[in-house]
Parts: sequence; C-alpha cells; structure tokens
Amino acid sequence: MKLILITLFISLTAESLFAVDVSGGVDQALFTINNIWMLIATFLVFIMHLGFATLESGLTRAKNTVNILFKNVSIIAIGLLTYAICGFNLMYPGEFSLGNFFGFAGWGIASPPDVAGLIEYADGSYTYFTDFIFQAMFAATAATIVSGAVAERIRLSSFLVFSTIYVAFIYPIAGSWKWGAGWLDQMGFYDFAGSTLVHSVGGWAALIGASVLGPRIGKYHKNGTIPIMGHNLPLATIGVFLLWFGWYGFNGGSVLSADPGPVSFVFVTTTLAAAAGIIGAMTVSWTLSKKPDLSMVLNGSLAGLVGITAGADVIMPMYAVIIGFIAGLLVVLSVIFFDRIRIDDPVGAISVHLTCGIWGTLAVGIFSSEYSFLIQLIGVVSYGLFCIASALVIFYAIKITIGLRVSEEEELIGLDLGEHEMEAYAGFQIFTVE
Repeated sequence: MKLILITLFISLTAESLFAVDVSGGVDQALFTINNIWMLIATFLVFIMHLGFATLESGLTRAKNTVNILFKNVSIIAIGLLTYAICGFNLMYPGEFSLGNFFGFAGWGIASPPDVAGLIEYADGSYTYFTDFIFQAMFAATAATIVSGAVAERIRLSSFLVFSTIYVAFIYPIAGSWKWGAGWLDQMGFYDFAGSTLVHSVGGWAALIGASVLGPRIGKYHKNGTIPIMGHNLPLATIGVFLLWFGWYGFNGGSVLSADPGPVSFVFVTTTLAAAAGIIGAMTVSWTLSKKPDLSMVLNGSLAGLVGITAGADVIMPMYAVIIGFIAGLLVVLSVIFFDRIRIDDPVGAISVHLTCGIWGTLAVGIFSSEYSFLIQLIGVVSYGLFCIASALVIFYAIKITIGLRVSEEEELIGLDLGEHEMEAYAGFQIFTVE
C-alpha cells in the first residue's frame, strides 16, 4: 500500500512539474527545473577545463607543466570575456547580412527586461543569462583544444594572442552558420552539440598551429619517430575521467531543457560511444604495437565522445556503439598518420578533436535517416576551409610580428623556467655544494 501511495505521489508530482499552463504559458515549475539543469550542465562543461589541464599536463613533460596550466587557466578568462564582449552576438545575431554568412547584434551582453529575459526567452527552457553562460563555456573549450597540439614549444604571449582572436571572432562566426540559424542551418546541416562546431573548429586550428610551429626538438629523426613520453599518466587518466564526466553537461545540456526523455537518451548514447571508443582504440593499438598503450586507450574514450557529439540525440544507442568504436580505431590510426607526416601533436588533440569530429559529423548522415550525408559533408568542408584560412592568417601574422616559437634554449630547459621562472614540482632539483 505504501509503495502504491509513493508511486502515485511521484507520478502526480512529475505531472505537475512538467505541465503546460492552460493559458498558453509555460509552467513556472517546469521553467525552474529546465533552467537549473542548464546551469548544472554549465558547471559540468566548466569542469572539463580541469580535465583538459590535467590531461595535457600528464601527457607532456614535467618541465612544461606550469606553462600548460597557465594556458588552460588563461583560456577560460579569454573565452568568457570575449564571448561577453562580442562572441555571443556574433554567434546569435538575430539577423544576417552577406547571404546568411555573417551578422552582429552589437557589443556586450544585454539585460532584457522582466519576462523577456526569463520565462519567455526560450519558451520556458532557460533564461537569457543561462543561455549566455552555457554557450560561453563552449567558446572557451574550442580554444583549449589548440593548447595541447602546440604544447612545449609555443610562446605563451603568442598563444594567448591567437586564442583571443580565434575565440572572439572565428569560432562565433563559424558557429552562427548552424546554431545561429545561418546558411548551413537553412541547408539542413546538423550538429547537435559540436563535433564540428566546437571540436573540428578547434581541431583545424590545432592542425595549422602544429604545422606552422614545427615539431619539438628531438621528436623526429632521419630513421623515424622518437617517442617523447608524458611525465604523469595518472594525472592524464584523471583528466580523461573529468572530461568524460563533463561531457554529460556538454551533450546533455545541449538538449536545452530538462525533458527527461531526450536527456536520458543523450546520456546513454554518449556513454556507449565513449566505452566503445576505448575498445576500438585498445583493439587497434594493441594489434599494431603488440602492447596495450594506456595513452591510446585514454584518447579512445575521448574519440568516442567527440564522435557521438554531433548526433547524440538522433543516433540509436547501438549505432552509437558503432560510431564510438570506429572513432577509437580512427584516433589511433590518425596519431600514427600525423607522426608519419611529421606533424607533432604531444597530446593527440588533432586526432581526437579534428579526425573524430569529422567522422562524427559525417556519421549523422550515415546512421540517421533524417539528415543527408552530402549536406553533412558540405558542412565539414566549409568549416575546414574557413578555419584553415583563418588560422593560417592569424598564426603567420603572429609569427612575422611578435614571433611564434620559443628559443631553442628555452625549449630545452623547459617553458616553466624559460617563460615563468618557476617549477611545477619545486624541491626536486639537484643542488651541488661548492
């Protein structure tokens, strides 16, 4: 009897919370629940920055740890502030010019009066300010992707200049083409949470940055590749778990409401793809190297997550397993390919975010009957051309003006001492007594 009463209470409570007001407005309780979930998702995406920081630190050498952490902390500030100043209004301009390629709603974020910025803003899903802060976290993530690929040899000041320009202008303009109802959106291109709009946009810049910079000293030899091992795999593993945890906000929050059906569905596809990515990366790396490689398995989980992000809400769960597994295979093969052509990426960011971002976007056109593979391909190519051209201009402009790469001496002693005059692990130096 008690069980029946409890069940009835829960049912009536859920019905009242997810009800629509007969007057045509959204129920206040539903609005509150939607908005709270969006803010929780925002917090989860924020935690991903800690994941990026620990992953990148763990997969690089100890002598560059302070530099890695400094970049990751700075990127958050740059991403949030530039998005407030101009990025949000570039990405969601309201009205477009130049054939739905570009629009701008003005400088700074507004303060809509009363219900205009509250319950009426997004049909009761979230407020104006919740929309801004959730999207701002995505903007900062795009710049973070570049950090790992150019690690251990880029000048800090040059990286920060690039990040500021790229996240302030290039990312939001590209984002407006789909999420801002621009030309690709009108064509029917689909990217649910950013396999292309976030990950590939960051990945293309990472590829150009690593190419323009050149490899780290000692990475490549005339007889092949010399592995440069990361200094702390436990730290890298913690980073991957934090990123996976944060991805539930990244994808789950992109439902843009607390609707239990779509949110739970996205959680399932996201989880299965990540798990399958691990198995895929494990299979191919173990087969090729004859030994189980932890770093490849870690990137395999991220590959699965990136791969499912474009279609997490429309891909059936068992198809999500296939997408994640293939992403795990691709990330390992991609790492090997970029080493073969001597593009040095210390953490595998290009392979995870670009290669698997492309795969995930195209997979929507393969595994979902609602969307066209050809249009998905047009979107991938369009973003690639725009981001490559933009990143090339910015990186080369920085290179010929303030310089892009640290000196050979700074690279050899490490950027912690070379640029910061401090160490991440103080107290481990060897002193000699004269």
